[in-house]
Amino acid sequence: MQETWERITSEANAKIKLAARLQQRKQRAKMGLFVAEGVRLAEMAAASNWQISFALVSEHAVQQPRVRKILAQLKEKQVSVGCVSEALYAKASGTEHPQGLLLVLVRKTLTLDALGREAGARPCYVVLDGVQDPGNLGTILRTADAAGMSGVILLKGCTDAFSPKVVRAAMGSLFYLPLAAEVSREDFFRFAGVERLRLYATALDAAAEPHFAADYTGATGIVFGNEGNGVSRELLDESKKIYIPMFGRAESLNVAVSSAVVLYEVVRQRHIH
Repeated sequence: MQETWERITSEANAKIKLAARLQQRKQRAKMGLFVAEGVRLAEMAAASNWQISFALVSEHAVQQPRVRKILAQLKEKQVSVGCVSEALYAKASGTEHPQGLLLVLVRKTLTLDALGREAGARPCYVVLDGVQDPGNLGTILRTADAAGMSGVILLKGCTDAFSPKVVRAAMGSLFYLPLAAEVSREDFFRFAGVERLRLYATALDAAAEPHFAADYTGATGIVFGNEGNGVSRELLDESKKIYIPMFGRAESLNVAVSSAVVLYEVVRQRHIH
């Protein structure tokens, strides 16, 4: 198997330099690529239908049976693998405690029209309005995948779904969840009208109804907002407002937690009878 690897010994190597550059959002957008790092993420990426540009593996990691199994899958996919020293791997890696395996993948997002074509008869979309924290975004993607949502729509102003922190927090769900990114509000409202979506938005508002009182059984879009400011007025004006009842002294919930609470009410209504 070793003869299929490219031995990389210089930090000037193009693959080392490219992987390092992809830690920056502007470079990910420019190159149309992103990094998935770690054994579990590599397993999920290798098992998915996402296009993998190349892989880097450290001399230590390549000895591990689990990693060698992934490399065998990559060989079947005809993916180029570069084997590097621990020091060179650290040059390419963006993690503090690297596991010695990273994949560089081609970014893949859908247009809203394509998202609509992929959805079923009663779609339910998660719509994110200004979510900035990568950990929150990754957790929301993972939750949306677990809850069987039809897709996630990131409006302009959200953090990058392909940043290393988001990719790690999503725990592989990014590879299986339909995603539309950098969507303008104008395009989203057009899409919502064409798809006849009933829109709900989380809000601390006297006019809001408890989240479990809403009807999510039809074509639905649920909007979650910025960590500090919530959902923007433009989205609130076009949505029915919902809130999560709280009985302690906490004034609000983290947006990722809120998404889990609301999305599993969708699950309850749609799947549990």
